[in-house]
Amino acid sequence: MITLDTSGVLALVNRRDPDHLAASAALLDDAGPWLVPAGILAEVCYMIETTLSLEVLEALLSDLERGGFMLDCGDADFPRIRHLVRRYESLQLDFADAAVIACAERNAGRILTFDMRDFSVITREGTITVVPEAHAWG
Repeated sequence: MITLDTSGVLALVNRRDPDHLAASAALLDDAGPWLVPAGILAEVCYMIETTLSLEVLEALLSDLERGGFMLDCGDADFPRIRHLVRRYESLQLDFADAAVIACAERNAGRILTFDMRDFSVITREGTITVVPEAHAWG
């Protein structure tokens, strides 16, 4: 089971992304399910709309519709999200990243991300790990 961060989703849907092959391989090595936190969906869709194309957005939405990715709403995650945002205030940890962390902590702790800025610090808590492992930071 892997929780996807925005950077992970964008790498998967964009074949020209330098991390596309690594992102695809990470999912192929995992039986799933692959979770997309509801807290990042608007961010992901906006970035696809503005940097890629409507066709790519439609493909992602189709994958969500048919269950290729599972949307995780995390209704009970708000206390943890608030705690993370406050604890990592110096990082300016945003809602989307905190939602990904909270989702992953409930679901095996693995996150597909290429966002070294935030997640490299938070992995030190020991509640999450980053995939692909080549991007895991001490």
